[in-house]
Amino acid sequence: MSENASNPHDLSWREFIDDFQSDFPQPISGDGALNPHGLSWRRFLDNCRDAATQASTMVSYGHLTRINGLVMEAAGLKLPLGSSCSIISAGGTPIEAEVVGFYGDRLFIMPTEDVYGLSPGAKVRVQDRPVAPLRIGQNPLTRRRVEDRGKLLPVGEALLGRIIDAAGRPLDKLGPVRVQSMKPLQGRPINPMTRAPIEHSLDVGVRAINALLTIGRGQRMGLFAGSGVGKSVLLGMMARYTSAEITVVGLIGERGREVKEFVEQILGEEGLRRSVVVAAPADVSPLMRLQGASYATTIAEHFRDQGKHVLLLMDSLTRYAMAQREIALAIGEPPVTRGYPPSVFARMPQIVERAGNGLEGGGSITAFYTVLVEGDDQQDPIADAARAILDGHIVLSRQLSDAGHYPAIDVEQSISRAMVNLISHEQLEQIRRFKQLYSRYQRSRDLISVGAYAPGSDPMLDQAIKLYPNFENFLQQDIDECSDSENSLSQLFSLFDEI
Repeated sequence: MSENASNPHDLSWREFIDDFQSDFPQPISGDGALNPHGLSWRRFLDNCRDAATQASTMVSYGHLTRINGLVMEAAGLKLPLGSSCSIISAGGTPIEAEVVGFYGDRLFIMPTEDVYGLSPGAKVRVQDRPVAPLRIGQNPLTRRRVEDRGKLLPVGEALLGRIIDAAGRPLDKLGPVRVQSMKPLQGRPINPMTRAPIEHSLDVGVRAINALLTIGRGQRMGLFAGSGVGKSVLLGMMARYTSAEITVVGLIGERGREVKEFVEQILGEEGLRRSVVVAAPADVSPLMRLQGASYATTIAEHFRDQGKHVLLLMDSLTRYAMAQREIALAIGEPPVTRGYPPSVFARMPQIVERAGNGLEGGGSITAFYTVLVEGDDQQDPIADAARAILDGHIVLSRQLSDAGHYPAIDVEQSISRAMVNLISHEQLEQIRRFKQLYSRYQRSRDLISVGAYAPGSDPMLDQAIKLYPNFENFLQQDIDECSDSENSLSQLFSLFDEI
């Protein structure tokens, strides 16, 4: 080693090899003749340099030891949680899987597709992300954060107007998704002190929401309802008529038939043009259902980071929680509340908190999460947990739905927590007046229907009886009708012109 050389550990590979070469005779001697010994060494080191740049990553293998329901056990590998791997079936076809737990030297892995054809001792191969080849003189790209080492999926403008699955594969038969940007599924959390506050309202095109439950950019709302009361229709109306620049729809755990119906009949061509639909129906593995929800959120985060205002519609948060329950129970986690293990209630706020406003002056994600209320029980554990972590909730009533009242929004049980910071004092007074009269009529509905109420005994109820037909007309809206914020407020103020 030459005297003026630095420590080899502090040098790049090229500096190290050049310094190493300088200690040997040069191929050209002082009198200009070739030095065979030095030339052979130079050729040898050049070959070493070429071999180093072309070296591939070593692939590690384990073997399958057990399959128990949804979970498989593998030995011979040491992988962190969330790592991807492939199981080689008897026919040589790889089956993708993910590490969901471990115990001692055994890994618990869950497949993303059917496992037919697997046999005892099947090879389990590490499935690393593609890594650029090592170049001498360049520092390797290090990913220190766990989020950056996660699975990468495509994002970008090329996804607009497309229907894709939870792995980014197209479902609409429009050819491959041609995107150049990839992003990890687990986004980096935003410091709450750097988030922009909710200061601007978002027009969703639904009169009852715009006027009585005003939504702000970056707000996270829950849509609580039982089955068959119009959740999907209401989501489709918001996707078609919203003032947001981009809409991302996540259909998680729903029936496969509903995916096509939602896209073609509810969302429509106009709504799909500026939307991305991620579908993970009920017949896919619980792992893919979880991934579908994370992928939809990742796409929305990508557009938010570009300064765009995004509307994220997730149908449904309950199916997301059920998928996590399936995985947790399969690896042995004990159930605590109605069969839901603790990890379910830990993962729900993690995905919800990824939505919202970005940094000051940046974009936003306004999110609507549908919550399926089993048996119309508003005290369902998932519904109760969702109310605590969301910025408001809209309750759809089965009684209103059965009466042909669409959208079946129960304004008495619904609330928008950010509304008071978004609307004027005059609008707030009109909303309070509307709810007081509407609630007074609902409490006395039975007396009025049987003719037991004597007009004049309650002046406020008399006003409610007079205005109730106008209230009903105001709250109802056809699926093909768009009511922007200005029109909605105008109709709200005009309700009380007759008094």
